[in-house]
Amino acid sequence: MNQEPLPAALAAYAGAGQQDAPYELLAEREDGTVVRCGEIVAKAHAGDSDREGLAVRMRIAADEALAGVLLAPLRPEVGYLGGRPVSLWPYGAPVDPERPEDAPWEAAGRLLAALHQVPVHRLPGPVPPMRGPAKLARALRRLARATAPGRGAGAAAAGPARAAGPVGVPGATGAAGVAGSAGSRPGPALVPSPAEGRPAGDLVRAAARTLPAWVRGEAPAPRGGALCHGDLHLGQLVRGPGPDGGWRLIDVDDLGIGTPAWDLARPAAWYAAGLLDTATWVRFLDSYRAAGGPAAGPAGSDPWPELDLAARALTVQTAALALAKSAENHRRLDDVERLMVDSCARIATLPPDLEPQAPS
Repeated sequence: MNQEPLPAALAAYAGAGQQDAPYELLAEREDGTVVRCGEIVAKAHAGDSDREGLAVRMRIAADEALAGVLLAPLRPEVGYLGGRPVSLWPYGAPVDPERPEDAPWEAAGRLLAALHQVPVHRLPGPVPPMRGPAKLARALRRLARATAPGRGAGAAAAGPARAAGPVGVPGATGAAGVAGSAGSRPGPALVPSPAEGRPAGDLVRAAARTLPAWVRGEAPAPRGGALCHGDLHLGQLVRGPGPDGGWRLIDVDDLGIGTPAWDLARPAAWYAAGLLDTATWVRFLDSYRAAGGPAAGPAGSDPWPELDLAARALTVQTAALALAKSAENHRRLDDVERLMVDSCARIATLPPDLEPQAPS
C-alpha cells in the first residue's frame, strides 16, 4: 500500500477508487479499522486474521439462512488492501449511546436465539470454531506483557467492591441494585471476596486458573455446539437497510461453532458484577428463551448452571483487558473496570473447573 493513511485508503476502496471520497472514521483499533463512505462501510480486518476462516465467515453472513439475523455483506468475497483483508457492508444505524433506555435488549435476545438455531450443516463450510476462548487467551497474554517486571505497571491492588453509575453501559445500575429473582439470580461470582490488598493482575490470573483449559484457549473445545457470534455486545447491533429496518448483528470476525452460552456471557457478567439491572437482564433473558434459544434453560428455570462458566470467562477477559489498557496508558482503573476486577477476586475463590463442559 502507498503512504496514504489506512482510513483514507479504505474510503477510496469503498468509493470504487475515488481518492477524494469523503468518509467518517467509525473505529480504529488493533482488531480492525472501519470507515463509512456514504452508505457503504469498509472494514480492514486485523493483519493476523485467519484468512481462510474469515472467507468462510463472510460466505455464511451472505447465506440466506442468516437473512434477518446477520447484516449481509455487499459481496461475500474478501478483498485485500495493503496485505490486510477488507470487507464491504451496507451502513446500518447503530444503537444510540445517548439513549440507553432504547437499547434493543429484546432484539438482541431474539437474534441470538435465531443464530443458535441455524442448521450448521446447511451452511458454507467448513465452519470454523467460535473465537471466544481465543480472545480470552489473547487478553491474558496482553495482560502479561503489560504488567511484566520492568514495565512499572501492574502494582494496583484490589480494593473493596464499589457502586458504579451507568458509565457507558446501557441499563447499568450500582452494585447494590442487583437483586436475585427466580430464574435470574446472580451466579457464584458474587460470593464474598477475601482478596483485599492483592495485586489486581494476580487476581485476574487466579480467576483464569479456575476455568477449564479449553475456555482459556489452551486445549481443544468440546465438539459440537451451535453457530455463535462470539463477541456479543450492543455495539454489534445495527438497524439494517431495507423496508423493515430491523435490527441485525454485525462483525463476523469471531463467528463459528461453539458454546452458545458464550453469546449471553457479557450481559450475564455485567449483571453478576452489578452493571446491569435486574429488569434489563430479565428482558434480555426472557426474549432469548421465548424465541427458542437453547443456552439458558427453559423459562422460569435458573439459567446460571448453563451461563456461569461463560460469564466467568467474559469477566476474566474484560478485567484482563482493562488492566492491560490501564497499564499501557498509565492510568487508574475506572469504577466499571474496578467492578470487573472485584468480580475476578470473587471468582478466584472458587475451586478449579477441570472438567470440559459440552456446548449446550
